[in-house]
Amino acid sequence: MRVGFIGLGSQGGPMARRIAESGHPTTLWARRAASLEPFADTPATMADSPAALAARSDLVCLCVVGDDDVREVLTGANGVLAGIAAGSIVAVHSTVHPETCRGLAKVAAAQGVSLIDAPVSGGGMAAEAGTLLVMIGGDAEAVERSRPVFETYANPIVHLGEVGAGQTTKLLNNLLFTANLATAESTLRLAESLGISSDRLGEVITHGTANSFALGRVVSAGGNLDRLAAHAGDLLRKDVGLVADLADAAGVPPGTVLDAADATLALMHRTR
Repeated sequence: MRVGFIGLGSQGGPMARRIAESGHPTTLWARRAASLEPFADTPATMADSPAALAARSDLVCLCVVGDDDVREVLTGANGVLAGIAAGSIVAVHSTVHPETCRGLAKVAAAQGVSLIDAPVSGGGMAAEAGTLLVMIGGDAEAVERSRPVFETYANPIVHLGEVGAGQTTKLLNNLLFTANLATAESTLRLAESLGISSDRLGEVITHGTANSFALGRVVSAGGNLDRLAAHAGDLLRKDVGLVADLADAAGVPPGTVLDAADATLALMHRTR
């Protein structure tokens, strides 16, 4: 399968490299030439626009940052949909609002193109190791056609339902992670107040029933959220806000997990 990849950051870069080095003919595009330089040692070729990339691709993967970026790359001047052929697939690996993907899927369908949402979790190191988690919403046939490409950088690959289901699942994952950060940080602070070293408590809990990925991140960051806030605070605020909007639109109470996530944002000096 011919693959086009857009979004070569810390997450997308390793994904694109795995695709290119696996033997799939791969085309890359980036706004900045510097983003393409690390791929000079791969078989990947470069395109001068998203439309040109799409014209060479059966599957176009997007790993850009937000909703506006996804819309621009797909529907803007010389965007992906300006060059893509009927029967092709677009996979949105970005974490965005489910309605963004549903709306764009309708636009793509009018051109005979399948759009699936396929957000990922695990980070660049997991992509390099081929162990990313991919959560997918969309047409089952399009998912299965795309699976051999996803398998170059991901395991497991979970198909959750119609378009938007992958995004909803990823947002719920990020909501719980955000909530866990506050409970982990406050537990470590409480330990210090009770005369127990937070470092030693963290060491103990990582081998116990209360262990979590969030706890490990807080412990490695020195027992507080300052370092995490600097590089992930705005993204977590975005994702928590999106989940809150989904719950509000559905008329369902989000429960204590949202309260805990809001507490994390406060510790990061951010508000939803």
